[in-house]
Amino acid sequence: MDSLEDLRARLDVLDRHLLELVAERQSLSTRIAEVKRATGQSTRDFRREREVLLRARRDAEALGISPSLAESILRSLIRGSLTTQEQARVAAQGRGSGRSALVIGGRGKMGRWMADFLASQGFRITVADPAGEVPGYDWVADWTAADLSQDLVVVATPLKAANEVLLALAARRPRGLVFDIGSLKTPLRQGLDALRAAGVRVTSVHPMFGPDTELLSGRHLIFIDLGDEGAIEEARGLFSSTMADLVAMGLDEHDRLIAFVLGLSHALNIAFFTALAESGEAAPRLARMSSTTFDAQLEVASRVAAENPDLYYEIQSLNEYGEESLNALRQAVERLYRTVHEHDPDGFVDMMRRGHEYLQARNAARGQGA
Repeated sequence: MDSLEDLRARLDVLDRHLLELVAERQSLSTRIAEVKRATGQSTRDFRREREVLLRARRDAEALGISPSLAESILRSLIRGSLTTQEQARVAAQGRGSGRSALVIGGRGKMGRWMADFLASQGFRITVADPAGEVPGYDWVADWTAADLSQDLVVVATPLKAANEVLLALAARRPRGLVFDIGSLKTPLRQGLDALRAAGVRVTSVHPMFGPDTELLSGRHLIFIDLGDEGAIEEARGLFSSTMADLVAMGLDEHDRLIAFVLGLSHALNIAFFTALAESGEAAPRLARMSSTTFDAQLEVASRVAAENPDLYYEIQSLNEYGEESLNALRQAVERLYRTVHEHDPDGFVDMMRRGHEYLQARNAARGQGA
């Protein structure tokens, strides 16, 4: 009988071989990206992905491996390949070659993401942030000391400071395109209007993802229409080589929708973990219990609880349309409580039915690209 040490040593060798195969697959993905660029093909091919996943499930079944495990592994490998291909496409198109960009607040998480993304396109980056330097980029502590000769100015400061920065930029009238990347737009209305009135090419961008995002496929970037079509097209062009969905809309429409997309989802999870924390049930006791729904909700709530509370408060409190979603949540909870307290099964069933119908309609619309 083989010893435990011998078996583990064989596993170590196999793990190394697996990683070598992954590296070879990534190398092939880079070459595939080059062929796709040369022939004008899109980076993502959903039909091809489906074929790969179906074949993996068939092969796994024949080998006595869980088809679900095989699909999960292949999905991860496909995602890695797509990330490699997308990054190669962004770098190859080099839209920033010979151009410069100033990222105000570039030491923050999303500011750093923007600096890295623009640098990958060939932009020469200057980060302006009193918090300190960002390795690899030119740096100034105070953006007002910059000459604003850059081709692009990105405002990536916290929301409370962003409007003041935009107003100050309007007074100096930079020659390049200006946009912010704030999660809300109504608090920036005054500064954005001032830039437009000053004749500056300006738009406003909302990346609907976090700073740890590598692959933009399936992600959304929102571009705010401030009346300058050329500015929107220039900003969209920065992301056209990615697989992100690029959507344009008005400022008020954006914040009205964000009140539900971000405000409601954040509030729901804050209420969930607050109810748990104040329930009197000790965490170790609840840790012994598990259900599919509870664990899934707990995972999302845990990510929310680890986020920046100041940013999340700004999203709740600074949105001119924020109270609409909070009132909707309060009314829904009150209605749920009432149906249970008053022993109203019909009311409870109606809530479940209406929710199911709404979510089905939403999923259908998303599938159609609506």
